[in-house]
Amino acid sequence: MENYEGKQFEEIMLDTLCDLTIEKGPIDQELYSKYEVKRGLRDLDGRGVLVGLTEIGEVHSYIIDEGEMVPVPGRLIYRGYDIEDLSRGFMEDNRFGFEETAYLLLFGNLPNKQELLDFHHLLDIYQKLPDNFARDMILNAPSKDIMNGMARSVLGFYSYDSNPDNTSIRNVLKQCIRLIAAFPSIAVYCYQAYTHYHGNESLVIHSPQPELSLAENILYMLRPNHKYTQLEARLLDLALVLHAEHGGGNNSSFVTHVVTSTGTDTYSAIASALGSLKGPKHGGANHKVIQMFQDIKENISDWQNEELLTEYLNRILKKEAFDGSGLIYGIGHAVYSISDPRAVVLKHYASKLAAEKGLENEFQLYAKVEELAPQIIAKHMKIYKGVSANVDFYSGFVYQMLNLPLEMFTPIFALSRIAGWSAHRIEEILNGGKIIRPAYKNVVPRQKYVPLNNR
Repeated sequence: MENYEGKQFEEIMLDTLCDLTIEKGPIDQELYSKYEVKRGLRDLDGRGVLVGLTEIGEVHSYIIDEGEMVPVPGRLIYRGYDIEDLSRGFMEDNRFGFEETAYLLLFGNLPNKQELLDFHHLLDIYQKLPDNFARDMILNAPSKDIMNGMARSVLGFYSYDSNPDNTSIRNVLKQCIRLIAAFPSIAVYCYQAYTHYHGNESLVIHSPQPELSLAENILYMLRPNHKYTQLEARLLDLALVLHAEHGGGNNSSFVTHVVTSTGTDTYSAIASALGSLKGPKHGGANHKVIQMFQDIKENISDWQNEELLTEYLNRILKKEAFDGSGLIYGIGHAVYSISDPRAVVLKHYASKLAAEKGLENEFQLYAKVEELAPQIIAKHMKIYKGVSANVDFYSGFVYQMLNLPLEMFTPIFALSRIAGWSAHRIEEILNGGKIIRPAYKNVVPRQKYVPLNNR
């Protein structure tokens, strides 16, 4: 390759190295069974491998009856409180619930009125980004992906912190609350920088308003005219609450535990969690739900015709329609089988927003696919448990009704889950555990070294 230079050499070299890498091939699948490897840290029956204890969140989807795993309607528990009870409490009181939920996750109990007021005030103080932060960390190097921009911004906080490596509970708590408060501004500013520098749109930056809830501020800063209805803000707030925590075993929260166990700083741990959530197998699924429904609407003339819908969903499963993946996005979950409690709650209130927006027909389409898809999947696949709509099935629809840009769907997830990540980081520090280091067995044969001139 000595005759090639520059870009030509680079491309040829990369192709060659790629071929060498692919030639190695995947590890023999039978070895996983031979050595009883728990792939994905899950047993063959779908139960997660127990790797830790937590007092923060619980995902409940089955009971053990005479040694058998029996699926039950899903429940999501925050610090001992059922998510349905929590959401019903603030929704019926006609107030916002995310700040209260963040308090609960961080401190383990529901705040009284004065404690909640004080916590709101502390969040208000921390909402303002450091001087020149937006310009230096976001606008000067706009990312084409909002999650990437958020991760870089979180790492940037390290440079603005006078004591970034202090892992005392007081200092970490301060850092986490600052990030919870600042995440809406970071996400919105990253999006606005993206649309300006990569989409040639006007750059409009709005500062958060201290009298507003975090959910209201997201809409206030995103929309040029600042306008939103109370139902819109409350539905977004509800979505934040439902996404705030999902036990220690979900990938990004587990990442938070793993990275925290090394003794590193808060910003490195949270940036790692953001990198996990960015993946389409974790936080990016609601994108696909929206795209799938757009495809369904373009290819089916009568949305309420069960026969047409069933036929098209069958085609999706056979990899003959949509993206060829064979997946009906938004249906199925690693833990829940009969129902995802987050989807149940969100569906109830999504119907109200659909009525306000005049989108009842579209809501009925979602409901019909939710009804048909599990039946169709059961006929096509051998599955150890049932499948049902997961939270992504309705969250994307809600975000779409709120006119949130598609690029903001996963960042909205992050704006919520930062509360859970923070609680898990603090829990890991409090427990003072060992560095988390699972085992991997090497299955390559031993090799005898060959001198360079003999290769």
